[in-house]
Amino acid sequence: MSVLPDPGASRAVLVGTSRYQHLEQLPAVSNNLQALAALLSGPLSLQLPAQHVTVVENPDAAHTVVGAVRRAAAEATDTLVVYFAGHGLIDTQDMLSLALPHTEFGRIETGLPYDWLRQVLLLDSRAERHVVILDCCYSGLALGRMSASPGLADQAAVEGSFLLAAAAETRTALAPVGDTYTAFTNALLDTLRHGIPGGPALLDLGTVYRHLHRTLEARGHPVPQARDRNSGAQVALGRNHASLPALPAASPAAAPPGAETERRPWPDPLSIRTVTGFLTGLADVRVISGLTQQAVSSRSAGRISAATVSSLLNRTTLPTTWRTSGAYLSACGVPDDQIEHWQAIWQQLREKGPSAEGVSPTEPSRKGPGKARAWKRPLSAFRRERRH
Repeated sequence: MSVLPDPGASRAVLVGTSRYQHLEQLPAVSNNLQALAALLSGPLSLQLPAQHVTVVENPDAAHTVVGAVRRAAAEATDTLVVYFAGHGLIDTQDMLSLALPHTEFGRIETGLPYDWLRQVLLLDSRAERHVVILDCCYSGLALGRMSASPGLADQAAVEGSFLLAAAAETRTALAPVGDTYTAFTNALLDTLRHGIPGGPALLDLGTVYRHLHRTLEARGHPVPQARDRNSGAQVALGRNHASLPALPAASPAAAPPGAETERRPWPDPLSIRTVTGFLTGLADVRVISGLTQQAVSSRSAGRISAATVSSLLNRTTLPTTWRTSGAYLSACGVPDDQIEHWQAIWQQLREKGPSAEGVSPTEPSRKGPGKARAWKRPLSAFRRERRH
């Protein structure tokens, strides 16, 4: 079943190189980073708190990127998203290297081996799920062209993750001169912003990958590759905004919540771990209900006013009592059995106190010793994993 990550327990690190001293410039990468950061923090995607999204643009050295990923990996307990855009190189050992501003072709010490990031995710990450998105070019036949190796997904495999890679075949550049974004990221942004008509309620990575594959292929662009491990394809990057209900017409009070609302894709309270996740989930409920704040008030039979609904959806701390939240969920049409789960989560967060506000980076890692050994498996082991 598809699941939206808890934004309070998730992190994103967006890395990109747009300015190069020795390779072709990629100005669109800067736009990629800004747009994706805004999207991940906004209502159209994961709704991550701004402080949970780290942007590393034109890093001076490899340790700058590794350090940012390591910090995020230590803080996230739900989902960690790592994105890279820029040039990519395939070294003499057929390993992927991410190009930094000072990278020179043929000098492997000037780039960032992807394997370094992979080891951070394997050894230091506390997150249950990893999403790795690579929008990079591989200098095979000519610099500045987006190309890929058949072994890309194998090189980038990470335990418990979903890899989405903008693979190319050296025939078409993925960063057309003059375009605002690179082709792959442009398609990704458009999908998250507008949704997929006829698609599922949640834009899980499996669905996003298939849509991007069809879209980019139809445009004559290189098509992406993907791999998931341990149900990574079920992680959602947002709700499908092409399938959200329209606001009800005329008199909302005349049509009390009924069976039609029970079938709606309500947020799963059992996936909530933090206060941020709880409050984000409450806001999502109203969006999915298709009701205005005034309509929610009308359906509550006077139990909550529109002003109270607004206060509930704009607060930053856990409600001190349950009554208002319960009345709000009921008025939106959430089934009673799900409301019970919501109340149980509210009680758990209340009992946890300040520790429920977010994730403490000082908590001990939950990864066992098996994780520390996983990266030592030979490349051939990764080749046997599931590929799309």
